[in-house]
Amino acid sequence: MKIAVINTGGTISCVGSPLAPMTAQRFASASQQLIDPVLRQQFPQLQVDYLTSVTFPESSTQTLDSTNLQPSDWCIMAKGILDHYAAYDGFVVLHGTDSMDFTGTALAFLLNGFDSRGVGTAVLSKPVILTGSQMPLYYQVSADSNDLALNYNTDAFQNVCGAVALAQSGIPEVGVYFQNHLYRGNRAVKTNASEFDAFHSPNYPALAEYGVELSLFNAQWLPGPVHSSVSLDSPEVLAGQQAALAKVSAAIDHYPVMQLNAFPARYSQSPATSFMADLIKAVVGAGAKGVILESYGEGNFPSGNPDQPQQGAIYQALAMANEQGVNIVDCTQVLAGTVNNSAYAAGAWLPEVGALAPADMTPMAALAKLMILMAQGWNRDQVQTLFQTNLAGEMQSVNQLDSRSNTTLLPGQSLSALDGSARLLNDPQRGPLLIGANTTSALWQLPTPPAASALPGRLVMQDDGNLVFYGRDNQPLWATNTGNPAGASSRLLISGRYNAETPSASTLKLQVLNYSANRIAATLYPAA
Repeated sequence: MKIAVINTGGTISCVGSPLAPMTAQRFASASQQLIDPVLRQQFPQLQVDYLTSVTFPESSTQTLDSTNLQPSDWCIMAKGILDHYAAYDGFVVLHGTDSMDFTGTALAFLLNGFDSRGVGTAVLSKPVILTGSQMPLYYQVSADSNDLALNYNTDAFQNVCGAVALAQSGIPEVGVYFQNHLYRGNRAVKTNASEFDAFHSPNYPALAEYGVELSLFNAQWLPGPVHSSVSLDSPEVLAGQQAALAKVSAAIDHYPVMQLNAFPARYSQSPATSFMADLIKAVVGAGAKGVILESYGEGNFPSGNPDQPQQGAIYQALAMANEQGVNIVDCTQVLAGTVNNSAYAAGAWLPEVGALAPADMTPMAALAKLMILMAQGWNRDQVQTLFQTNLAGEMQSVNQLDSRSNTTLLPGQSLSALDGSARLLNDPQRGPLLIGANTTSALWQLPTPPAASALPGRLVMQDDGNLVFYGRDNQPLWATNTGNPAGASSRLLISGRYNAETPSASTLKLQVLNYSANRIAATLYPAA
């Protein structure tokens, strides 16, 4: 088993007073002497290599406190992993805690590739584990000596050991390991500035826990490549992802994204002026291509006019930004929960200015995802569609069931078109119904309505490619009959939008996509 360690900097590899990052070479030498013998006792077959060639040119030590990391540095890390991907079974990235939650998302989107429907075209097959610490791993023995010693009774040593163990686990995704827990990298959030238990994942459970024994919660993992033709283990796929990364690396600085917190600030209704509106205009004037609103609660943001939002200065500033091509996202500054800006009038106006719905994505994940999607060269409609689609486990799947990770629509649950114009509801009394937002009659339902005694039921996207509705006694009541005994990993997908006023202008579709074979297996709506 071969594991590669990339030291980017951060507290874990800092020494001195005040603390400052040491070079990757010095850190590697100390680790080979002080840490590797301990690791080999636990894992006799383990080989650990330190990739000291992965450096950051803006720093004299060529490592960085994560406070100073730029988006281009995400690309440097991803390139280091991809360039050595074939040679190692897993990767550990040592990273400062200040911006680890941004990097956890960025690497997920730089190491995986997707097509315009969000289907993986280059999929990570090995663990990439980020970790860091609140205390340094080493200390300098004396002021007049360069010798280093292990800093005992800190989180640094335990986090390194846990990250190395999990880098051997085979988990096919980017994770953040901290204080005995492995979290999905694009779900992790720094929640404590001074305690060892510094990271959590408020909206998604842990992927593993390292207590007395290592417990792997593989039911929570991403499923990995659907087959070898999209795996990074394939030299052709790897080369394609390296080329895609080079494209992003060259473009990412041209797509800056700004986070803007909702906060109590001055506004006037007549004339329509606002301090926050001035900030938005300034950000757009400075070249921002995206704005992540960190709203209150379920997605409420001040408009500048409580009674007539359209007349408010903030509304108008965001509307102008949207017209100029800036992508606006309505996140929440609350740690846990899902955005639902239609719940209150104070947020219901945001879709009118083009605000995208991130479900339960963190603001850090939203920033990194949006920036990378734009740098990949998608057009604006594609960026907005992909942004609101669950690509790498960073958010709830609002518009699809997936046979390998999100299989079942239970009674009372629903899927939704990304613009909210239609939804597929599993009605407890009628079964699955496709309903337009402003309509009462079903656009699609089961050809033969189930008997009341058979309901409620559940709609299941099976991994053989068959979409099946099971009754309350677990008997199949209806199926698309698209199953393949050899397997056909598939998605039930709502795409497009429904136009209630002009149905002929609708682009709404309800389809079963067999992504193993990259073909539409069934179209439920519109009818053929």
